[in-house]
Amino acid sequence: MPLALLALAIGAFGIGTTEFVIMGLLPQVAGDYGVSIPTAGYLVTGYALGVMLGAPLMTVLGTKVSRKRMLMALMGLFIVGNLLSALAPAFGVMLIGRIVASLAHGAFFGIGAVVAAELVAPDKKAGAISMMFTGLTVANVVGVPLGTLVGQSVGWRVTFAIVAALGIIGLAGIARLVPDMPKPEGVRLRHELAAFKNVQVLLAMAMTVLGFGGVFAAITYIAPMMTHVTGFADGSVTWLLVLFGLGMVGGNLVGGKFADRALMPMLYISLGALAVVLALFTLTAHDKLLSAVTIALIGALGFATVPPLQKRVLDQAHGAPTLASAVNIGAFNLGNALSAWLGGLVIAAGFGYTAPNWVGAALAAGALLLAFLSAALERRAGVAGTVVTGAAPAEQRTAVHH
Repeated sequence: MPLALLALAIGAFGIGTTEFVIMGLLPQVAGDYGVSIPTAGYLVTGYALGVMLGAPLMTVLGTKVSRKRMLMALMGLFIVGNLLSALAPAFGVMLIGRIVASLAHGAFFGIGAVVAAELVAPDKKAGAISMMFTGLTVANVVGVPLGTLVGQSVGWRVTFAIVAALGIIGLAGIARLVPDMPKPEGVRLRHELAAFKNVQVLLAMAMTVLGFGGVFAAITYIAPMMTHVTGFADGSVTWLLVLFGLGMVGGNLVGGKFADRALMPMLYISLGALAVVLALFTLTAHDKLLSAVTIALIGALGFATVPPLQKRVLDQAHGAPTLASAVNIGAFNLGNALSAWLGGLVIAAGFGYTAPNWVGAALAAGALLLAFLSAALERRAGVAGTVVTGAAPAEQRTAVHH
């Protein structure tokens, strides 16, 4: 794998830390600003919506510059947003800071996935994409737990200041290691937009929304769930997030490996198992050991879907993949926003802190149904193409005879 993938992984590490560290700090932030836990959940929802909107916006703005320069500009925006969050005097200002940082997220991973795929041979594209996303998953093993520990010990503002420093390191890594790859000649915005006419691209994005939304339905409220239902101390949330991160690392690498071999079967297995595990989490959340195992499984199964879903979008949007790739990263975060909002609704309605797990199970099951639908449509299109191709010689013979 090219060394440039390390630079992309460094940037992904910083972005992954700021995206997920808020989960473990939600009670502290809510307490400092005097808002409820569901209201503090808007910091997750707002970030996710910012990713969804920023992905296409920043990608379109970046069509006039090289991909390397755009990646560097996005890291600069990320740094500004996290500094604003660290210094925010009011909840609303922090929400704005989260949104500013989130605007860089989707385009960074979208453009980065395209760059990663172009750096390797065709049969190693999903593996290269998973290597970049390893930075995101390792953030959950190292960055998020340490950020949570720092936030609980000396204040969450210090955590976001450290995240901004991570952004500076990521920016330096991209400047030093990523080759200056020019944007493809002859590819215009209308070509990029044409990818969205492909029903398979849209189905892959819908699978992304529902599948990864299932993960966030449970993980957004993991801190109050583990402390109020399971009986863990506040400090235990840190190592529980380590387990989630370890699961993410393993699932991401396995998903990348098998997506290059059997993409759709990988999605069937991971989405089906994710739906089952999330449903069981409603029960296992009442036991410390079982809840810890379940959290690791959610991370593994959730991130096993990331490389195959991203590769499927790239495959189906061949020729003009940059915008579709970025929008699919936005789709991951649309799922995050949807599930965080739905999870807050069921908690606010009095169903308890385990109720978001049922929301997650339903979302993952919906993604599995879409995967079956996508495969069925692809088989039908393949059969139709074979029939048309097979009919051509007979038609030609008839024309010659006459």
